[in-house]
Amino acid sequence: MEIYDVTSNFVNGEPKGKSTLGKDDFLKLMITQLRYQDPLSPLEGTEFASQLAQFSSLEQLTNLNDSVNASIESNFYLTQSINNTLVATLIGKDVKIAGNSIVNKGQENIQIGYNLPSNAFSATIKIFNEAGVLVKTIENVPTNSGEHKQNWDFTDNDGNRLPEGKYRFEVEALNNDGESIQADTFMYGTIGGIRYTDTGTMLLVNDTEYFLSDILEIINNTGGGNG
Repeated sequence: MEIYDVTSNFVNGEPKGKSTLGKDDFLKLMITQLRYQDPLSPLEGTEFASQLAQFSSLEQLTNLNDSVNASIESNFYLTQSINNTLVATLIGKDVKIAGNSIVNKGQENIQIGYNLPSNAFSATIKIFNEAGVLVKTIENVPTNSGEHKQNWDFTDNDGNRLPEGKYRFEVEALNNDGESIQADTFMYGTIGGIRYTDTGTMLLVNDTEYFLSDILEIINNTGGGNG
């Protein structure tokens, strides 16, 4: 005969393979207990009533948990639907995007930017291709603290148009003592479209997909030239 241990969830001293006891398991244990009880010493009424009360409480808690989960799921889909509707109103807006990655898909130019936490003695923008080769150096960019913008027309130092592909840029800033100053980098662009995917809502900026969380700021006009 199998001996069930309710408290440890074991069968004949061996783990059953489940670490939690659901209401169905609890009911099975009660039925098994009644089936194998000693006829000469039946389960006392008070003990049986106590177990029924435990089962009732377990069932109520299970139903409450299912109800809460259903409510959370419903709120999630409602929130997602509202967010998708609101995001659609962003089409045509100019935005600032976090990061230093650039994708050349044949655009005429792109506007990149950086923010200096303090005044610098010198600052240079260096642009690398996907292989990590330096392809463009933009010198004598603004060195005062604050946010600055710079247009890049996807040409190298000789003025040649670079091929389509992925690029990245870095800002090399030094103070009066020749020490490096960490500059935050970002890009500017216009939201041209929206695509809904399994991983989330994607915004099309400069023909490149970005998550909504990548957007640092929505602005009226990106302007042009140096900050």
